[in-house]
Amino acid sequence: MKGRGCWETASVRSFCSSGCLNKFKKDDSGDDEDGTPSPADKSELHGTIRSLSLKLDDLGTCNELVAKHGVALQRSLNELDGLRVPAESGEKLKAVSERATLFRITSNAMINACRDFLELAETHSRKWQRALQYEQEQRVHLEETIEQLAKQHNSLERAFRSAPGRAANPSKSFSEGSLLTSRGEDSEEDENTEYFDAMEDSASFITVITEPSEDRKAEPGTTGSVEWTADNMLDDASLVPQGPPKVKRRVRIPDKPNYSLNLWSIMKNCIGRELSKIPMPVNFNEPLSMLQRLTEDLEYHQLLDKAARCCSAAEQMCLVAAFSVSSYSTTVHRIAKPFNPMLGETFELDRLEDMGLRSLCEQVSHHPPSAAHYVFSRHGWSLWQEITIASKFRGKYLSIMPLGAIHLEFQASGNHYVWRKSTSTVHNIIVGKLWIDQTGDIEIVNHKTQDRCQLKFLPYSYFSKEVARKVTGVVSDSQGKAHYVLSGSWDEQMECAKIVQSSPSSPSSDGKQKTVYQTLPAKLLWKKYPLPDNAENMYYFSELALTLNEHEEGVAPTDSRLRPDQRLMEKGHWDEANTEKQRLEEKQRVNRRRRLEACSRGCGVDEAEKEAEVYVPLWFEKKLDPLTGEMACVYKGGYWEAKEKQDWHMCPNIF
Repeated sequence: MKGRGCWETASVRSFCSSGCLNKFKKDDSGDDEDGTPSPADKSELHGTIRSLSLKLDDLGTCNELVAKHGVALQRSLNELDGLRVPAESGEKLKAVSERATLFRITSNAMINACRDFLELAETHSRKWQRALQYEQEQRVHLEETIEQLAKQHNSLERAFRSAPGRAANPSKSFSEGSLLTSRGEDSEEDENTEYFDAMEDSASFITVITEPSEDRKAEPGTTGSVEWTADNMLDDASLVPQGPPKVKRRVRIPDKPNYSLNLWSIMKNCIGRELSKIPMPVNFNEPLSMLQRLTEDLEYHQLLDKAARCCSAAEQMCLVAAFSVSSYSTTVHRIAKPFNPMLGETFELDRLEDMGLRSLCEQVSHHPPSAAHYVFSRHGWSLWQEITIASKFRGKYLSIMPLGAIHLEFQASGNHYVWRKSTSTVHNIIVGKLWIDQTGDIEIVNHKTQDRCQLKFLPYSYFSKEVARKVTGVVSDSQGKAHYVLSGSWDEQMECAKIVQSSPSSPSSDGKQKTVYQTLPAKLLWKKYPLPDNAENMYYFSELALTLNEHEEGVAPTDSRLRPDQRLMEKGHWDEANTEKQRLEEKQRVNRRRRLEACSRGCGVDEAEKEAEVYVPLWFEKKLDPLTGEMACVYKGGYWEAKEKQDWHMCPNIF
């Protein structure tokens, strides 16, 4: 027994002092050489080292206590050993004594290992600081070099253009790759020129901002030979709402309760399944339905009111593009899932007095979930869409893909715009902080003039130098000539800049060729409204979202405001809301089985086709879309007349 105890003691000493710790040092040193140093603040590193030092002092105190009590224990064991005890008890006392010695040695080894770890942390912190300082110096040097090269390139372009025998043709000079204005000003322009990289489909382009006038001494506001249109519809001042709303709406809802929930216990059996077919508790929801979320797209309807007064189709396209981007601004913090509407559920937004529009949504299909939407504005435009939500849970993230075309028509000009939504992705579903991103391309087409706008939503990347949530775009006419460059972010604002001239640049080393756009200074198209006070406790709802579930008299009995589980959740009664949600879903399943049984007699089509043939939307009807070639639900009328008469006898009992 004694020999075995000595062997264990030697093993612990060897493991803690030499082999294990030396291997740790070697591996850590190798990581420092191969990996990229993490940029950390110097004070934060010192604070970390101070914390480690304090912890090491605590461990030293513990070690002294362990040593003190260990000596006392050893003394007690020696006293017991001196007593007259049977032989068997003596062996056990020796074993206990050896264990106590081993425990003291192990504690000492742990303290030594912690001290070595602190020394390593101090050593590597100095390496990290030196590496960070070196990277910062290199970056500054590189930026200065690039700036100098750009200025030298501009000087060479001017010298080449003004050389003897060159024709004074600025447009020809641009076609050969110049990055300057058509007048070729000197270094003053170099100081004010800004360069931006963006994407136009797969080919990148560069934007060069120039002064709006030919004469540098002209009064501010003059535009020289290239002007904005006389009506100045892109002036950002007109984006400010005019006066208070005529109808007082609520400005807050009850705060969100703090209920804990084991997400993984629910999600582990849902991987790869259609999200709409997964039974979800209201803990994952926000107290709005998908129909109300769809109506939230109208928060910045002033952009379309303004676009209806545009005389220029290109300027109108800019405002329509800004409107299409603005619909995503409410989603940046909105990671909760809206309620899946019941089949036949509706939602109206009757705001003729303050917003000048009327909106109606109806859930026209349950599997797949599909909603039809129609908006009429007395400011001269109408919008309609049928959106089918396809969603997949992939374990780490959730993809939400809205399918279907959005139509927008202006009555005065007859311009008819069509586009589709981008893909939304919710990240860190299981572990980490949830966050949402918008990715993909959007093409907006004016089917009357064939003008187009290509919008690109750049995916967020931790290693990207681009602004987070960046959106870029180009507005071009039917001949493919670019007129405006759009830039901004989908959660903050969008700007547009009028293109004065464009030309291809010289091919890069990889063979790709950039397009150079010379533009006037950018003008603000849209800027996000600030969130209400205490928004973080109200599901990050905007001012419009706070009013969508407010109780209103005279709405249809199928309106989302009357949905009981959603109302209970808004009031904070989540347990009752879950019970009510299960009741409504079971009621919907019973109604669905009845419809399928009624049509199954003598019918050989599959289940989905049966349901499609049996259920007929109340306020919308299926028609062939001549522009997209798809079948889509369009508003057939009758809702607002029924509301005026308060005649809802045709509405189903879904709640």
